[in-house]
Amino acid sequence: MEKECCCSQKKKERSEQEYKNLINRLNRIEGQVRGIRGMVENNAYCTDILMQVSAVNAALNAFNKELLANHIRTCVAEDIRTGKDETVDELVLTLQKLMK
Repeated sequence: MEKECCCSQKKKERSEQEYKNLINRLNRIEGQVRGIRGMVENNAYCTDILMQVSAVNAALNAFNKELLANHIRTCVAEDIRTGKDETVDELVLTLQKLMK
């Protein structure tokens, strides 16, 4: 069975598909943020800007969900299988920070 990822020393080798998906999401988010800047520069109506900021927040949350799911399926699962229980503590701490 081929290993899907390699998580060690706080680095991860991502599959080509995972990398591509994450970069595509980030590129879309970056474009949305540039659009908001343009709206501010062009004196757009506040409510319109707020709606676009809300869309960026939703896109960032979707990015976090995808990244977290991949992390749990690969790094966390691998560490649990090899007896690295401290990874669960790290995951709990991360989730607590994300839920602030």
